[in-house]
Amino acid sequence: MEKYKLGLVSLGCDKNRVDSEIMLGMLKNTYEITEEPKEADIIIVNTCGFIESSKQESIDTILEMAEYKKDHNCKLLMATGCLTQRYGEELLKLMPELDIILGVNNYGFLDQYVEKFIKTRERIMAVDYLDSGINEGERILTTGFGQTAYLRISEGCSNHCTYCIIPKIRGTYRSRPMEKILEEAKTLAKGGVQEVIVVAQDTTRYGTDLYGKKALPELLRKLKEIEGIKWIRVLYLYPEEFTEELIEELKTNEKVVKYLDLPIQ
Repeated sequence: MEKYKLGLVSLGCDKNRVDSEIMLGMLKNTYEITEEPKEADIIIVNTCGFIESSKQESIDTILEMAEYKKDHNCKLLMATGCLTQRYGEELLKLMPELDIILGVNNYGFLDQYVEKFIKTRERIMAVDYLDSGINEGERILTTGFGQTAYLRISEGCSNHCTYCIIPKIRGTYRSRPMEKILEEAKTLAKGGVQEVIVVAQDTTRYGTDLYGKKALPELLRKLKEIEGIKWIRVLYLYPEEFTEELIEELKTNEKVVKYLDLPIQ
């Protein structure tokens, strides 16, 4: 198959950015990655569907990229992410510009979907919902000079806040095994990353499903021991989930940046 150029536009939160970086890592050997959508034969828009403004931004971006089919090289336009997981059927009907529509659990078959569309020119939609698993794999970092990287420690959420759709899109809270997180952090450090930014929908809940306890303090202690990592930043700390152990770890861990990112709605 001809080696096409591929461009990706990532919208929404830091967890979505990690998905985008995993997708690029999966596709880098098959396609030539370009940062300029005007050069791309294949464009992926990784969408956000969290609130009305983010949904509108996703739709506007899809329509903007669709113009590149007329004026530039784009032969295939794909949308992935939270908006497509939530509104796949509607997007298939309302946006004929889209050739492939994938949900948050369907990234493992990107190559096959693209190859099938190129051969058949038949539109594809796959938004299978699985309340299990976490997207993992080699990543192409999109954070500036590669010295900073997001480190996702869980997927989904079990808080079921009235304003938030994430549990219905991403499923219940699922912690990544600590050994996998530490292995990824070591790989990032070997690649030149000096700052890791710990993210999840609720970082303070980490470990409760796997280990029967809140294990974020232990994770931070072990991240501190990784050579090459100079700073650890922690996002999405829910105030009601704080423990004395976590406060002490944030205070005494010399690599943890001393500020709190609190999601207050």
